[in-house]
Amino acid sequence: MNRIATLLQQRLLGWYDRQRRDLPWRTTTDPYRLWVAETLCQQTQAARAAAYYTRFLERFPTVAVLAVADLTEVLKLWEGLGYYQRARRLHEAARLVCRQHGGILPRTAAAWRLLPGVGHYTAAAVASMAFGEPVAAVDGNVRRVLARLAAADIGDSLPRQMTVVRAMAQALVAGTRPGDVNQALMELGATVCRPRRPRCADCPLAAACTARQDAVIDRYPLRSPRKLRPVRPFVCLLVQCGDRRLVVRRTTTTLLSDLWEFPTDARRDGEDDRAAAERHLGELGLTAQHVQPGPALTHDFTHFRQQLQSFWVEVATPNDLIDVDALWTTPDRLEALPLTKVTRRFWHLWSEREAALGRLTAERSRSFAPEFRPASSGGGQ
Repeated sequence: MNRIATLLQQRLLGWYDRQRRDLPWRTTTDPYRLWVAETLCQQTQAARAAAYYTRFLERFPTVAVLAVADLTEVLKLWEGLGYYQRARRLHEAARLVCRQHGGILPRTAAAWRLLPGVGHYTAAAVASMAFGEPVAAVDGNVRRVLARLAAADIGDSLPRQMTVVRAMAQALVAGTRPGDVNQALMELGATVCRPRRPRCADCPLAAACTARQDAVIDRYPLRSPRKLRPVRPFVCLLVQCGDRRLVVRRTTTTLLSDLWEFPTDARRDGEDDRAAAERHLGELGLTAQHVQPGPALTHDFTHFRQQLQSFWVEVATPNDLIDVDALWTTPDRLEALPLTKVTRRFWHLWSEREAALGRLTAERSRSFAPEFRPASSGGGQ
């Protein structure tokens, strides 16, 4: 390890020991718990992931318990966090570990990468923190810190940026406490070397930061040009039969697979919302007694924006649907299912609507009720 890397590592670890946040996985070297934590933290801020981490481990304290769990329960505990593929892969990998390796988790980053859903970053993070393997874990926070630090060596070259960043990260973990070095770099990027308004005065590496010295912090890390996010129109059917609501399970080959949703379909070319809703009802084999436009929502995915128009639909009979895994369920049971975020939002609006209708009905009943007058006590001569 060269002298500069040693000095940077010492400053980084000293800062980390004094300033690190009190996150629940910071006190463990248990590879299963660290694996869960790193999976949760992908695409999710650490503070938000911490609440899910505690609940998840209360229900699935070991890899063996997770392996035998029903996927529906796993997804339900993940609900609201998004990127559900993480939960499915975590469950799948746990089953593989127990089936093929007797529940013994890998010790090296290379072995971790053989598990479903475990990429370079997660493999390196867990192997370094649980077993002390000197392998760099480079996520977005680490890339930002090191790209700014080495701005002069990167210039305007996007490909060179990752080469330089990975080499620097590997040099920093080559000494003692590789797991803590990885965590310190992540922590620095999350709390000090932020994308906007970085707190350079609080940075232990500020004196060595080229981007700060050259006043070009906002340029780094270099990014590919952002693509425009297309807008795609959908219709969503809020179907009711008496006290039952209709939900369908998304197939395993689609986005958000295995989650439950109100019947939803993309609007086709040449269709308006009403025509798309009626077509989808027919495809499902439903005959509606009443169809009325409901609220509209937008929801952003990574690669597109979903624009949804809902329809209130009443049917007389909760018949079987065509070619879908469907469930006619009560509100209480609906709450227990792992729902897509859009479905959860529509269900909230639906519940508010029914509560408002209930209040209106009660007010009308009171308005038309005959006035009660006590009988006269008499007293005539």
